[in-house]
Order: sequence, then C-alpha cells, then structure tokens
Amino acid sequence: MQKNTKTRFLTAIFFALSLLPFAILAQDNAPRPSPPASVTGQINGKSVSVNYGQPSVKGREVWGKLVPYGQVWRAGANEATTIEFSKDVTIEGKTLPAGKYGFFTIPNANEWTIVFNKVPNQWGAFKYDAAQDALRVNVKPKKSKAFNEKLLYAVNKNSVSLAWENTEVAFAVK
Repeated sequence: MQKNTKTRFLTAIFFALSLLPFAILAQDNAPRPSPPASVTGQINGKSVSVNYGQPSVKGREVWGKLVPYGQVWRAGANEATTIEFSKDVTIEGKTLPAGKYGFFTIPNANEWTIVFNKVPNQWGAFKYDAAQDALRVNVKPKKSKAFNEKLLYAVNKNSVSLAWENTEVAFAVK
C-alpha cells in the first residue's frame, strides 16, 4: 500500500514538473500591448538614446484622461522610459551630466515639466522619488502636424521630442 502511494506521488510530481516549461514559454511569448521601442541619434557630437514602451491611442482620449494632467507620467508604457547621454549636455539651458536617467514628464494643457531622474531602471512611476531628480525643465506642448497612433520619440538636430495623439513636446539639447 505504501509503495503504491509513493509511486502515485512521484508520478504526480513528474507530471507537474513536465508541464512547467510549457507554462513558462507561453508567458514569455505573449506579445506586449505596448512593445518596447528605442531611438538613438547624435546632437552636436553627443550620442542620445531613448528606450521606452510604445503605447497606442486605441480610440482613447490621451491627454488629461488616460495620462492625467498634473501627475508624474513614465513617458511611455511598462518600465519607465530611459534616456542616456554620452557626454554632458545642456537641456533648455541647464547642465545635465552624461549618464542614463529615468525620463518622466508632468503633462499639463499649457506646460509640461520634463524630469531626468537618477534612477533609470524602475517599473512605471510607482516608486518615482522626486528627491532623486537630477534636473527638471519646463516646456510648452504644441499640436502635432499629424495624428500619432503610437507614442514616438525622435532625436532631432538640436532637440529630443515625443509625439502622441495630437500633441508634440520637445526640449532643446546642446
């Protein structure tokens, strides 16, 4: 009797362990609704890289609704957006040392606060700590030339910009 119980137990354990790799693979292959995206470019001989989760509008009202006004936003989806500068830069006239930063914004209808945080690797803005901010600057949003279904960052000649829905925000980099 005891041998039969032990055999059943070992069979059950073996069966459960044999299913584990399939469960892990099924989770790893699931596509993210907001896939990872990145952009890299040069501004005055300085390399600039932005890594972010790329959400889509999907018929939603973004500014002031999906992304509330007056609150810290991870400037993308999933993990916090990161921005990296190969050399020291000035952002809107203020110095920022070379390095990798968590990139956040505080959007509002007429003015946005752009935030470079010393903690680059964090999930969303859930543990965002303003005491870790390396730099904050204010910029004005504008209506984008075209509707952007997906969040899109660009490294331009003298600026970095993000565009989503009908809004574009850029900040000067020197």
